[in-house]
Amino acid sequence: MAYESRPNKGNLFHQKVKKNPKAPDYTGELLIDLDALEVKGNKVKVRLAGWKMTSDKGTTYLALSVDTFKPKNEQTTEVQSEEDPF
Repeated sequence: MAYESRPNKGNLFHQKVKKNPKAPDYTGELLIDLDALEVKGNKVKVRLAGWKMTSDKGTTYLALSVDTFKPKNEQTTEVQSEEDPF
């Protein structure tokens, strides 16, 4: 059975290959049920990107960026969120 997106659930996957140092460490997708967020009658799929970060106190966390989802065949070689410096 193929993976099926479920409302308000998503995954971030580790990116084994980074083309530049500012590229995200994790990417994934999330199907958002806008009705659950008090938006009536719509759903939208978004692209998530995450960067492994360490705070000044030494805590490791993921800084996240949300962008419009584009299927792989529509993505360009440079993705906007890969340039986010955080």
